[in-house]
Amino acid sequence: MNIYDISQKAGVSIATVSRVLNGSNRVSEKTRQKVLSVMNETGYTPNIFAKGLSSNSMQTIGILCANVSDPYLANGVYYTERMLRQFGYNSLLSCTGHELKNKQQALSMLLKKRIDAVVMVGSHYIESAAQDRQYIQEAAKQIPVIIFNGFIEHDNIYCSFSQDRKAIFDAAEYLLSQNRRRLLFLYTMLSYSGHEKLSGFQEALQAHGYSKREIAALQCPVSVMETLEFLESLYPDNFPFDGIITSEDSVAIGALKFAQSRGIVIPDELEIIGYNNSQLCVCCTPELTSIDNHLASMCENGVQNLIRVLKHEPICASVSIPCDLVFRGTTK
Repeated sequence: MNIYDISQKAGVSIATVSRVLNGSNRVSEKTRQKVLSVMNETGYTPNIFAKGLSSNSMQTIGILCANVSDPYLANGVYYTERMLRQFGYNSLLSCTGHELKNKQQALSMLLKKRIDAVVMVGSHYIESAAQDRQYIQEAAKQIPVIIFNGFIEHDNIYCSFSQDRKAIFDAAEYLLSQNRRRLLFLYTMLSYSGHEKLSGFQEALQAHGYSKREIAALQCPVSVMETLEFLESLYPDNFPFDGIITSEDSVAIGALKFAQSRGIVIPDELEIIGYNNSQLCVCCTPELTSIDNHLASMCENGVQNLIRVLKHEPICASVSIPCDLVFRGTTK
């Protein structure tokens, strides 16, 4: 069945059927019910693609995510898709991995699907080299681009991100106020967010008179057990630090397991602060102090801004979300 069949069976014009499909008020209630009844009887389903061509909107948003097995990114996709659905939009998800060429190919594929906009979940889409961000800027010439937890200043690109630099700065300041003098920062990758976190740690220690050589920051694996093994390989004998801040909760728990295996008393001898305030924080003993970057608020704010853009309403190109330090058993 198509729109022509429906019009003949209902005894109305094609234009009338089209008005019913589009919710126009230029149709009497009697005629509307007649057309809907025929649609129900025949099991007619509108051709969404054809409808999109006529309205210039597919009511579909593309979502790019590097790895949905990552709890943080998976939650970002969940919050984004949930908010889009509330506004009547469908989603197309593409898991890109971290390779630049795969990100480029995934975005190109989504653009061919005539999506209304694209949401990039995670700061790793902000490549360090300017030329590697060009594909995002080219996409923004066609559709709005929303980036979560990253920042690019460019026309038709809208960013919603956490204040990662300040959050880590404040966490380091707190440990220093606790008379912790030998701090270690463990991070997993130098994405846009990763750079911000590392800079916050370095700035806090420099503000207290530490030289660049005295500031300890190490890149390590993201999983709990790999972090444990990483620290064991680096510090087979004495562990020289009394405070640890990490870029991920999983890394912090790996550090906690390492400390417990060495008999280091938490938090008396060593304080540990994680990042993301995930469910992992309450799955260890003692429970983990962590920085809450309010991912749900970030995604909700980003989607609301996207809807305003699609409605051609004025908005700010970027919004930063404050973070909070949530205290639990790994700090005093």
